[in-house]
Amino acid sequence: MLSALISLLSANVLYFILHIQNTSSFPKPLTPKQEKEYLEKMSEGDMNARAVLIERNLRLVSHIVKKYYSKTNDTDDLISIGTIGLIKAIDSFNADKGTRLATYASRCIENEILMHFRSAKKSAGDVYLSDTLEIDKDGNPLTIEDTISVETDMADNLDKKIAWRKAVQIINSLENDREREIIILRYGLNNKKPLTQREVAQRLNISRSYVSRIEKKVLGYIRDNL
Repeated sequence: MLSALISLLSANVLYFILHIQNTSSFPKPLTPKQEKEYLEKMSEGDMNARAVLIERNLRLVSHIVKKYYSKTNDTDDLISIGTIGLIKAIDSFNADKGTRLATYASRCIENEILMHFRSAKKSAGDVYLSDTLEIDKDGNPLTIEDTISVETDMADNLDKKIAWRKAVQIINSLENDREREIIILRYGLNNKKPLTQREVAQRLNISRSYVSRIEKKVLGYIRDNL
């Protein structure tokens, strides 16, 4: 019955399931053979198989939280966050890469918790330009942004824009389609998201070292023509 429910439950409810059970009462982990069968069923769209995979790996969340974060005051939150990591692991797991699901899931759970800590640390020290420093006699707020002088050299900024337009023209005029595509992907031209050399290599099915060579070659060509 728990398996049928998990496919419909949110991460917060999954946290509740974890919270009210101790480790010994968790369902037994799946055997390698069972795990493979359920992964195949899930890949075919079987949501019940997905629920079983989540259920049978819930103990990983509790284990990681208790082992690494037992001294924190927000254990309940970490269990909830770790459960989100587990669900992401189940949904993104690729058995073809040769990694065991438990190993992959543990990393995802740990990463989700670490991202939570990084986000909390960053937020604690955030300072916004719109933050009010004081209120003047007319009731108008003085913000941090109001106290910062504008030191931008308009002429210099204009020169950069002109140079950038020239660089784009040079890139678009490259005769080698592959070289042009690598630079566009690498630097996110045409309103695209910039990719790493590894991501470009994977997308174009070429080696990362080849991407690096082409990038240096084209950048040198652009520099010479500017």
